[in-house]
Amino acid sequence: MNFELTDEQTTIKKAAREFCEKEFTPELALEFDEKEEFPMELYRKAAKLGFTSMRFPEEYGGQGYGVLEDCLVTEEMCRVDPGLGVAVTLGTLMFPDGLLKHGTEEQRRRYIPPLCTGEKICAAAFSEPEHGSDITRMDTIAKKGGNKWVINGSKEFITNAPFADFFCVLCQTDLKVTPSHRGESLFAIDRGTPGLDVTKLNGKMGIKPCVTGSLSLSDVKIPETNLIGELNKGFYYALELFDGTRIAVAAEAVGMAQGALERALNYAKERKQFGSPIIQFQGVSFKLAEMAMKIETARLITYKAAWLYDQGKMDPMITAMAKAYASRVAMDVTDEAIQIHGGYGYLADYHVERFHRCAKITEIYEGTTEIQKLTIIRSLLKRGFS
Repeated sequence: MNFELTDEQTTIKKAAREFCEKEFTPELALEFDEKEEFPMELYRKAAKLGFTSMRFPEEYGGQGYGVLEDCLVTEEMCRVDPGLGVAVTLGTLMFPDGLLKHGTEEQRRRYIPPLCTGEKICAAAFSEPEHGSDITRMDTIAKKGGNKWVINGSKEFITNAPFADFFCVLCQTDLKVTPSHRGESLFAIDRGTPGLDVTKLNGKMGIKPCVTGSLSLSDVKIPETNLIGELNKGFYYALELFDGTRIAVAAEAVGMAQGALERALNYAKERKQFGSPIIQFQGVSFKLAEMAMKIETARLITYKAAWLYDQGKMDPMITAMAKAYASRVAMDVTDEAIQIHGGYGYLADYHVERFHRCAKITEIYEGTTEIQKLTIIRSLLKRGFS
């Protein structure tokens, strides 16, 4: 792999940075963090410029790039502000990717173009109250009745749920099969379908502008044409989708860490103690050096995971390593950034405390760090270090 970005990729990265530095003002970041509201206007501005549809084909209104270019945009957005960055980049979470791989042409034409333009927003409803990251079993059940599916159950911790227009929902469709994951299927459900109710979750620790909610499905009836891909293949489709979104989370983590480092570095050059800028003290400068090394390492493995994905050589172990390592780096770096700021780092106006609060979720969603480690060790046992 060539780790040097192409001229076009560099231009994309620069354009995303310029957009975010102009639009993601510190005042706006604090406002949306406090209100816990989705930045719809910012999202639509970003969509108009193509930042939210980088990885989708041009024939459906996307930019025709890959996961790596998508990660470059995600990294820059989260570098400027983690809450606004995550909110804007997750408006097209999973649903269109699943349709591109396994959906019908009619489904793609119906759902993907309005997502690319920013007119619509989607959500992926996989997690359940009793199972969390364990998607090998589903309590949400879909039963066939004539030419319709009837769905009952509940979903928890669903990104974009309170305002999403479309949902990609993982359900149990075969109650007798063993193991149970062989009987799961994916369905597309439109907002406003009778029996589908959404509740907003409040009081999150971080990424507050990225609104989360719960779904309740009570006798939700959808056409049989809303089945995505083959019946009882949903679990396997979900694993494919996670391989892509976990790379995106790693990019979020890299961006958050980079943004915290830059703030800490600038503060250390300006803040004086005992008559000298604190960056001249090794206790501070060595922290900054360690932070930079960790970020560069996390960035390289994230780019590698994205590059492999785009080359059709997606490696679940590398993807898991990227997410697990980058998310840990984000936590470590944002923590050190607060320490370098001292008491000021504990205040919202200096922003690094928000970076730290937001970084934590990268160790949890799209599969916890522990889930990533299970993937890594299984790969090592299967194939060694090759």
